[in-house]
Amino acid sequence: MVLNYLWATFFLVAFAIALFQLIFFNDTEIFQKLVASTFDNAKLGFEISLGLTGVMTLWLGLMKVGEKGGVVAILARLVGPFFHRLFPEIPNNHPVYGSILMNFSANMLGLDNAATPLGLKAMKEMQELNPEKERASNAQIMFLVLNTSGLTIIPISIMVFRAQLGAADPSDVFIPILLATFFATLVGLIAVAIYQRINLFDKVIMAYLGTLLVLIGALIYYFSTIPQEQVSVISTVASNVILFSIIISFIGLALFRKVNVYEAFIEGAKEGFTVAITIIPYLVAILVAIGVFRTSGALDMLVDGIAYLIGLTGVNTDFVPALPVAFMKPLSGSGARGLMVEAMTNYGADSFVGRMASVFQGSTETTFYILAVYFGSVGIRKSRYALTCGLLADLAGVIAAIFIAYLFFH
Repeated sequence: MVLNYLWATFFLVAFAIALFQLIFFNDTEIFQKLVASTFDNAKLGFEISLGLTGVMTLWLGLMKVGEKGGVVAILARLVGPFFHRLFPEIPNNHPVYGSILMNFSANMLGLDNAATPLGLKAMKEMQELNPEKERASNAQIMFLVLNTSGLTIIPISIMVFRAQLGAADPSDVFIPILLATFFATLVGLIAVAIYQRINLFDKVIMAYLGTLLVLIGALIYYFSTIPQEQVSVISTVASNVILFSIIISFIGLALFRKVNVYEAFIEGAKEGFTVAITIIPYLVAILVAIGVFRTSGALDMLVDGIAYLIGLTGVNTDFVPALPVAFMKPLSGSGARGLMVEAMTNYGADSFVGRMASVFQGSTETTFYILAVYFGSVGIRKSRYALTCGLLADLAGVIAAIFIAYLFFH
């Protein structure tokens, strides 16, 4: 219901602002731009879905190999006690636990292309357990919000952009992004836990979360002790070695268990095209709405208004020029990426604004995109409180990003 009103609001606000510009500023091209943006973003939505087809075909095929080979079941048993408390609706040792873990792992390593098909696989498996097919289950909401919080340990793409734009130390945003995205994930988890009455002080949950904190702390310490120029190289190599090792483990164990690997891959891969086609309407809908909202100037007005209000309080406003990235990220990953590059180009990759934009880009995920794609892939129309919790996680990530960027760079 929230997404329904929000989607309509994007169009209504864009129309009102465009009409105002036409009447009072004689901007005769504004409606032409709005209509053009609808066509451009509809095309973009289709192209993204089409582009996902190959990746989803590959990874859904590999997941089927892993499922028949037993790797997914092993992963499910490893995280079962923890996930059973976060997803109490899912039976013990269900294969979906393996898919969820693989998706989270790909997100943490910054491997977006691998994370999406794994996430769609997990969402489909949870939908099979969902008694109300058009209404998001508690498990699906928890999974989606943890996805939208975007916990990323190694932000490869951001460091690559910073290197291309001349940053002296492209990886200097590594620790700030890790900290900001951790706070976003924590708030998202707490928000959903409150709605679903999940006891986060359960000793099993505390043990797993404590272990995760230790691992993140160890990574932060390790990367802080090596030369900055090595961070990007090591993280890129490690991410891809881990990813390919996962593929080999799937194939190797399947061969050991006498599984016909090729046929298993084909069986899973056939699902990829179907899923890609299913998400096209949902993706086009959200991208077109975001496009007209941005083209009308509503996003710029929102940023300018916030800058004015912040200025009235006497608070330092050096971070404000980077705010468009923070506002765009929940709406569009590619849009936010473009704004990040724009900020680094105009202000400098090593400027406070350039670094702030990079931390904003890495602190959260594309909430509306994920909600449209993940829920759309299984036909869910009632998202319940998923959007609310997802946006709370985004807000926490943005606030944390501002404080952490001032601590590290200002």
